[in-house]
Amino acid sequence: MASTAFVCAEPEGDALPPSLQNLLDQDSLKWIFVGGKGGVGKTTTSCSLAIQLAAVRESVLLISTDPAHNLSDAFSQKFGKEASKVNGFTNLFAMEIDPSASMQDMVESGDDSGMNGMMQDLAFAIPGIDEAMGFAEVMKHVKSMQFSAIVFDTAPTGHTLRFLSFPSVLEKALGKLSGLSGRFGPMLNQIGSMMGGGLNTGEMFEKLESMREVVTEVNAQFKNPDLTTFVPVMISEFLSLYETERLIQELTQYQIDVHDIVVNQLLYPENDSQCKHCKVRWNQQQKYLKEAYELYGEDFHIVRMPLLSQEVRGTDALKKFSKLLIEPYKAGQVVDLSASS
Repeated sequence: MASTAFVCAEPEGDALPPSLQNLLDQDSLKWIFVGGKGGVGKTTTSCSLAIQLAAVRESVLLISTDPAHNLSDAFSQKFGKEASKVNGFTNLFAMEIDPSASMQDMVESGDDSGMNGMMQDLAFAIPGIDEAMGFAEVMKHVKSMQFSAIVFDTAPTGHTLRFLSFPSVLEKALGKLSGLSGRFGPMLNQIGSMMGGGLNTGEMFEKLESMREVVTEVNAQFKNPDLTTFVPVMISEFLSLYETERLIQELTQYQIDVHDIVVNQLLYPENDSQCKHCKVRWNQQQKYLKEAYELYGEDFHIVRMPLLSQEVRGTDALKKFSKLLIEPYKAGQVVDLSASS
């Protein structure tokens, strides 16, 4: 059987470098979101990017906002709702949070914020406000921490788009609720007195106004390309490419900067390979990789990451794999992720 020459699709014209070095060089970046379709390697990419950022920044925080958290599995280290230092680093921290659960925790905490009873029902009458206010609580918590850069390992695309729309949604909703303070505050206080004084609308509206200020600031920062960018992650298949295009279109509507794409799990067969399955998969990948270049090659840094025979898990493996985001992988290159290498 004649051998097949596996020639990879390449961008045409003056393409941008296939590297995320541009993100490391952009010192002003504060918020970096990593997202895409489920199963494309978002967590591995976000962990790898955070590791590279930690090498050039004073401090980096990696946050998972996906309810199905994977950071603990990726680093083989347990993370929770508080930022913890990642083993093997002095300036890289990680945490796993759920914005929806954050709101529920706030409601059940029993504090005197007024987020209970009738006012809780009033706030939750706005569709999606519970998740959005959970987002506000998360952002208040994150903003109180002093980190040079924050990397978000996000949920699959649909959830991520909702997450990114929360600042605008919440800014409008809280503005409306705050506007109720002058019109209905005295009446609600009177009702609260009749019910035994359990409803403190003054503190309630103060908390809402505080949230609104935070969200307004975050919303402005998310739309500032000097401060925020989004890195879509995909694999070279039709559905993933289609969803990436939809994601980029939505991000453009939200005015969120995006100029990098990571293509994961690419095959690089040997030229004398006799594997029929590999050849079929390689041809398929090259087809959609070519389409990706046609769509984004002139305006995006497209980073090609290989499918390796070893699992990318643990700090040592992630450190080695992360280098490929900066120094492009080449066919035939040996990448040994074992701890002893």
